Amino acid sequence: MTRPPRLEPAVVDEALREAGSPWSRTDEVLVYERRFESFADAIRFVDAVAVEADARDHHPDIIVRYTLVRLELSTHDVGGLTSLDLDLAAAVARI
Repeated sequence: MTRPPRLEPAVVDEALREAGSPWSRTDEVLVYERRFESFADAIRFVDAVAVEADARDHHPDIIVRYTLVRLELSTHDVGGLTSLDLDLAAAVARI
């Protein structure tokens, strides 16, 4: 599969700002954290993220700590952030 080109950090920051995104950028990774009322709620959220990720064939790193879910996105095979990351980040923000 051909991957889109790596985006410059300033382009990513501007896209996140314009979208009012809850995601933040740390170096070449987008990060999203969300706390839920229960572990079951957190897992339901992760399941919804999995559906979006599979639909795009682009998958975040997911860390679940009881009611806290942390997602990290990067396009590893291009060594940075791409439109794939911004697209999935936007889909996750709508969940």
